[in-house]
Amino acid sequence: MPKLLCPSMMCANFSNLKKDIQELDQAGVDIFHMDFMDGRFVPNFGMGLQDFELVRSVTDKPVDVHLMIQEPSKYVEKFADLGADIIYIHPEADQQAARTLDMIHQKGKKAGIAINPGTSVEMIQGLLPLADYVMVMTVNPGFAGQKYLEYTDPKIEKLVILAKEYNFEVMVDGAISPEKIEQLSKIGVSGFVLGTSALFGKTGTYHEILAKLRA
Repeated sequence: MPKLLCPSMMCANFSNLKKDIQELDQAGVDIFHMDFMDGRFVPNFGMGLQDFELVRSVTDKPVDVHLMIQEPSKYVEKFADLGADIIYIHPEADQQAARTLDMIHQKGKKAGIAINPGTSVEMIQGLLPLADYVMVMTVNPGFAGQKYLEYTDPKIEKLVILAKEYNFEVMVDGAISPEKIEQLSKIGVSGFVLGTSALFGKTGTYHEILAKLRA
């Protein structure tokens, strides 16, 4: 199955965001990935609603939102109505995660679970029947430019096996280099969030870089 390549728009060129979106779209990315933070669940602030609206207005490709926020259920309706195709929540930040995932489906959207490096598969196993995507954070969430955490690999392997049973896509996000894409593709990871380790700030056009990553 072809890999899903998903540019992390937090790393895009904000001085000319519209042009960046158009170039990524034409280069053949699969999903535009957008991080939203509240300064509480993670010690940082991500993108704004205006950024989301701009991305959504420029591309017809799927757009996901990664809600790194406390009580994500409060924001599901907002992002669904703005046109998000996939909504990721962190079960660590939601006492009623099953209900929130159900709410995402009721809005006609795909539901994603995102888990921090220190969160075990066992903690989320009861939610897997409700997930269309499970995204493993391979760095501690909130900041770009960190090192890949190798101890997340066994968890990724476990989820790849469970994905066959529960029918979800396994995604990874955090310091994803070309080498990691090659290594993790081989074990069955479906999708990769691309930041500064593989896509942004590299030499060559987006078209050339993505073609190389697909190869």
